[in-house]
Amino acid sequence: MSRFWKYKLDHVVFWAATVAFHMFTRAEILRVAGPGEFFLEVLVRNGLLAAVIYTNLLILIPRFIRQKKFLGYAGLLVALLFAYALAKNVHDIHLYGEVLGRPGADHFFSNTFYNLSIVVFYVAFSIALQLSREWYDQRELIRKIEIEKLNTELAYLRSQINPHFLFNSINTIYFQIDKKNTDARDTLSTFSDMLRYQLYECNGQEVPIEKEIRYLENYIELQRLRKGENYQIEFRSTENVGGFTIAPLVLICFVENAFKHVSHHAQGNRIHVALDKDENRFRMTVFNTWDGKEKVNDENTGIGLKNVRRRLELLYPNRHLLEIRPSGNDFKVELTLRIS
Repeated sequence: MSRFWKYKLDHVVFWAATVAFHMFTRAEILRVAGPGEFFLEVLVRNGLLAAVIYTNLLILIPRFIRQKKFLGYAGLLVALLFAYALAKNVHDIHLYGEVLGRPGADHFFSNTFYNLSIVVFYVAFSIALQLSREWYDQRELIRKIEIEKLNTELAYLRSQINPHFLFNSINTIYFQIDKKNTDARDTLSTFSDMLRYQLYECNGQEVPIEKEIRYLENYIELQRLRKGENYQIEFRSTENVGGFTIAPLVLICFVENAFKHVSHHAQGNRIHVALDKDENRFRMTVFNTWDGKEKVNDENTGIGLKNVRRRLELLYPNRHLLEIRPSGNDFKVELTLRIS
């Protein structure tokens, strides 16, 4: 069934059945007027139907129904239906009036009601078929998300704070206890907040962006303690980043990768993280210096670009843009999400 929808076989079956039925009901034209007029009728009628159906499915519905402009959609659809009926009337005058010589068929509006009923039926049927397809795609997406969640929930939780980072954090706390207990308590409190957020506040599908930002700040603060003075670490979030929700733990992987792959030059190393929001678009930019020698692929970048891309595809289908641009001694990641 998935291949049936994937390769648009529903359209093939629909048009094969439509054209075959039409040819069957117009067999008289073939006998009386010959193959030329017969195939002209098949071409004109089904060509006009296809124009109406795909104008509705590909233009009117995306631009009006999905934008909730119902009045505009209704007006344009009615105009489209009447345009089909009038265009088919022109051909009917030629076919039934001039070629077949049927009484009264040379009147322009003689077949208007019939042509309108035909186009209304096929447009309604095509909409029902499209809704069935979208329902199936939505069901498949939900099923994939559930499977992905069950298969990766534990693995992803473990990978977010990897054992290497845990041991480094514990060592940092250990050495601080011997020097200054206040710093040690603050570090431990920050680390505790991170674990609490991961274990208890990330169970839902989305979390407030403010909590996700706080989690990033805690992570960066702990990394700041581990790194020496040779690192310039900057985190910036504009004032308009707030008041919306986001999938939990979808941002941390890019920050984690920046710290993992930052270069270790004596002249200085930089990591800059910036968050911004413009209307319904949230943007995250992560920049770090690196040596440019390491090959970028899905296996050697933190939890893996493949895993990150897969999560974004499932969580933000057609609502995200991920750009990864390594160049020279710089490595830059830009993530854009279209939020509700």
